[in-house]
Amino acid sequence: MSRTTLAAYLDANATADLTAVVTRIADCCAAIQEQLRLGDLAGVLGSAGADNVQGETQKKLDVIANDMLKDALQACPQVRGIASEEEDSVVAANTAGHFLVTYDPLDGSSNIDINSMVGTIFSILPAQSDGELSEAEFLQPGRKQSAAGYVLYGPSVMLVLTTGKGVSMFTFEPGSRQFLQTVSNVSIDRDTREFAVNMSNQRFWASPMQEYVRDLLSGSDGPRGKNFNMRWVAAMVADVHRILCRGGLFTYPWDSRKPDQAGKLRLMYEANPMGMLVEQAGGEVWTDGERILDIQPDQIHQRVPVILGSADEVLCCVDYHKKASA
Repeated sequence: MSRTTLAAYLDANATADLTAVVTRIADCCAAIQEQLRLGDLAGVLGSAGADNVQGETQKKLDVIANDMLKDALQACPQVRGIASEEEDSVVAANTAGHFLVTYDPLDGSSNIDINSMVGTIFSILPAQSDGELSEAEFLQPGRKQSAAGYVLYGPSVMLVLTTGKGVSMFTFEPGSRQFLQTVSNVSIDRDTREFAVNMSNQRFWASPMQEYVRDLLSGSDGPRGKNFNMRWVAAMVADVHRILCRGGLFTYPWDSRKPDQAGKLRLMYEANPMGMLVEQAGGEVWTDGERILDIQPDQIHQRVPVILGSADEVLCCVDYHKKASA
């Protein structure tokens, strides 16, 4: 069976400059998966012995993946600047470049040492200037994204991508070292009976979220009148991938242990790129009160609560919060 290559797909769905950036990211992720595949044989597991700008313990592979992507993108003429979850501030690349790239080099890195799924998430934004690079240039709403995607390092390595013309999935073929299209026109069902959330934090959520999940758990005997299953991988990239494949709701809500922190997930590196993918596949992407892709960022490491997935279920969850506010 002849399959469409990533290169052929991009020729039909992206400009030459955007194609160059996506290709550079895909090639780098293919190299990252080699490091992951070797694991402890290459001495890349365990802690790096430092915290990142988020205050989170860095894994050795967090640092390795970040440096690999940073080097690859700085060498790409079409990239003006980059911002990473692992970097304190934005990093300049090529002054004349037409794009900015933000990324989480290894989402779900707590899963690395147990050989579970992790991934790389990326967002590509149009450059706003040709002068000295500044953080302000990156602070664009998610609707401004030129492309977004992730690479999931699982039993097979998959690239999931949108350039604003729907969502396609590509599987890495080791023999040819190419990403080949295996799913086109990804679509998320509006209704679902699955949800993904870290239930151990339930007592710390706002009361509307606690009530919503309590009603889900009540199943057919409760106000929702149907039974739900819970799934949780502890890597956003894997939980969102499941939703793109078979529907569902994913949420990482506000938590009272850090009341001044809006949420755990980063707007620029996680919520916006995943938001573009989910909306392009027909889903909904919200905080507890507004659409995520409409948010005007105020800083590069900004955090937000996230509710995304099957449209009807997401809007139902948001409605719990709106009723409580009213």
